[in-house]
Amino acid sequence: MVNKLSAEQIRNVCDANTMHCESTQDLRPLTEIIGQDRAVRALKFGLGIKDHGFNVYVAGYSGTGRKTAVKNFVESQAKMQPVPADWLYVNNFNNQYEPRAIQLPQGRGKEFRDDMKNFIENIKNTLPKIFESEDYIIKRDATLRDIENNRKQLIEQLTAKAQREGFVIQTTAMGLLLIPVLDGKPLSEEEMLTLPQDIKTNLSEKREKLEKELSHTMRQLIDMERQIHNTLKKLNKEVALFAIGHQVQNISEKYQAEPEVRDYLRMVESDILDNLQQFTRRNNEPQQQMPPSMPWIREDPYKKYEVNIVIDNSDTTGAPVIMETNPTYHNLLGRTEKETQFGALTTDFSMIRGGSIHKANGGYLIIPVEELLRSPFSYDGLKRNLKDGHIIIEEPEERYGFLSVKTIKPQPIPLTAKIILIGDPNIYQMMFSRDSDFRELFKIKAEFDTTMPRTDEEVKAYAAFVCTLCDREQLNHLDSSGLAKIIEYSSRIVEDQQKLSTQFSLIADIIRESNFYASEDKSEIITAEHIKKAIDEKIFRNNLVQEKIQEMITRGFFLIDTTEQKIGQVNGLSVMSLGDFSFGIPSRVTASIGLGREGVIDIEREAKMGGPIHTKGVLILSGYINDKYTRDKPLNLSARLVFEQCYSGVEGDSASSAELYSLLSALSGSPIKQNIAVTGSVNQKGEVQAIGGVNEKIEGFYEVCKARGLTGEQAVMIPESNVQNLMLKEEVVDAVKAGRFNIYTIKTIDEGIEVLTGKKAGQPQPDGTYEKDTINYQVDKTLREMANKLKECPIANRDKPKKE
Repeated sequence: MVNKLSAEQIRNVCDANTMHCESTQDLRPLTEIIGQDRAVRALKFGLGIKDHGFNVYVAGYSGTGRKTAVKNFVESQAKMQPVPADWLYVNNFNNQYEPRAIQLPQGRGKEFRDDMKNFIENIKNTLPKIFESEDYIIKRDATLRDIENNRKQLIEQLTAKAQREGFVIQTTAMGLLLIPVLDGKPLSEEEMLTLPQDIKTNLSEKREKLEKELSHTMRQLIDMERQIHNTLKKLNKEVALFAIGHQVQNISEKYQAEPEVRDYLRMVESDILDNLQQFTRRNNEPQQQMPPSMPWIREDPYKKYEVNIVIDNSDTTGAPVIMETNPTYHNLLGRTEKETQFGALTTDFSMIRGGSIHKANGGYLIIPVEELLRSPFSYDGLKRNLKDGHIIIEEPEERYGFLSVKTIKPQPIPLTAKIILIGDPNIYQMMFSRDSDFRELFKIKAEFDTTMPRTDEEVKAYAAFVCTLCDREQLNHLDSSGLAKIIEYSSRIVEDQQKLSTQFSLIADIIRESNFYASEDKSEIITAEHIKKAIDEKIFRNNLVQEKIQEMITRGFFLIDTTEQKIGQVNGLSVMSLGDFSFGIPSRVTASIGLGREGVIDIEREAKMGGPIHTKGVLILSGYINDKYTRDKPLNLSARLVFEQCYSGVEGDSASSAELYSLLSALSGSPIKQNIAVTGSVNQKGEVQAIGGVNEKIEGFYEVCKARGLTGEQAVMIPESNVQNLMLKEEVVDAVKAGRFNIYTIKTIDEGIEVLTGKKAGQPQPDGTYEKDTINYQVDKTLREMANKLKECPIANRDKPKKE
């Protein structure tokens, strides 16, 4: 049934009196996510479950406030959870290439670092004084006196025996040598050669005997040296342990509940006792140059006792929530910094730096998936850590074999963070279908909707969102009329009278722009006029192309009739999108017919300017013709459909009803009123189906009619199912209310052709024919005549085989 819509039906006007406030300043700011019940339930479940693989992917389109909403929601949940532990790296004295990771309760990482720093500074000052004290010197001399006396006595005995045998002992760089003496004078090698043979033989025998005794004595001296060294080392350790033992014990008692700390302190104490020389050296004494084969050793000998905190939760309240907007490999997973030493890049445990995954450990890490996939190696590194359950700091060049150098490998830290990816639903589908690891690691999908119901409760929540925005950005508040306009604008965005948009970024932009115009008017409140001006100005900034096209239609460059009646011609409607702005334009659709067997030919398709959906629409209307008119005869028709003056291609099936009307007009010979534009897709049963962009299409034809003068006869015909999508601008509503413009709704092609031609469509009779002088009767008659003419045509039957 054809319906003529009233002004109330084409825009769901929001009554300012239903806002329950004089302005948004009277409302409470928003404290929760609105319009996303499905996503909130999924988030609560995802944040609550602790099993492996139940990380969250938040799917939603840009502008829905997904990042801000998710961050605020997660932070509200994290406040009720315990603060995770601190993590720090220390030197591994057994293998300095593998630094040790130590876990401490919240805030104790800094405390332990300060304790170690004070401890080292204390012993740096204490130990030199102890080893320079008179008590230590007396004790050292007393300890070594007996050994030194034995050593001296042994040397004297060897010297006296050598002298008795006619030799002296001479110290050289090669060791101790026995030099023969003759008449109190040491002999050189040349002088030895001049001696008689018997004297040389005697001296050689004596020397050989003395050398055996000398070798034995040397071994004794070496043992004594070793004994002196060990005795002195033992003494120094005892003295140093007496000086530092109580300090180490105090720190150990302070951290008695941390076995890793106590173990580390024992290793520190042992290393200090093994390297006392670095503490006993005065600051003005030159340090020993490190050998080139050990460039990783720092010049500062005390650096190995430092504590490097990579996760510090001392100032954290609840579980940490980290939003990483630049998830490069190093920003996300940490790194080991390098610096130049001895002409090479060096590093050590003190240059380990944690990434955002370290900061979020024990809490939540939020990552925009587009940025994650854009950063090389980041996604693979994140997956590896999630699968292993540990945070591994490793250079990507080494992992992927690009570079092989000797460097440190820090001990992995257990990963307890919940990962939340935020991205487009299309990216979710792509990753889910192509990455098996993704399915195992991100089992929770929290999908953000682009719309929410326009109920009283949701409108109140929407008003609270506006209040929150104004408070947060210090904007002027909206009065009830301005708030009502925002509700209407929100419904217009989603093209639904019963829905509101959750693309809050678009709403926020309009409020910001309205605030500017309110400030220009020196108004402390944003009213409906300011909202309307902001919307109109935004359209004006973007509709240059639309105005140019309207001008070309008005001046006759583009042929669009809005008066008279034409056979085989109808005004279709389409939408042109420029990215940030979409608008409707009318297009002339024409049909031509002739004898033939080609059927309905889509010129757009033949010219390769038609998309697959448009081609499908043409094939569907061909099915409609076949089903309705050619059950008792062949379809001997050659018809061509085209969008006149369309040079950019055609896609979509919303004009398939217009193409069918033009074809029916051409077949029936009934002219179509050019003051009516049509839109709607059609199925093979002749039902007119809903289409998109209905508001832009109506407004596009309205602008053309307004430029040529509104007569009250111009109209747009739309599918009945699209009435709920109407949120037309107020100018069109006023024109409809004044009777200067009309909007009709239809459900079937028969209803539409009656409106366009002013003739009855015609119902089928029991014998399969249609009522006389109706559209369907004329179409059926034309097709039958064409079938008979083609049958009689000798050229058409020339190639047919003759019957035997």
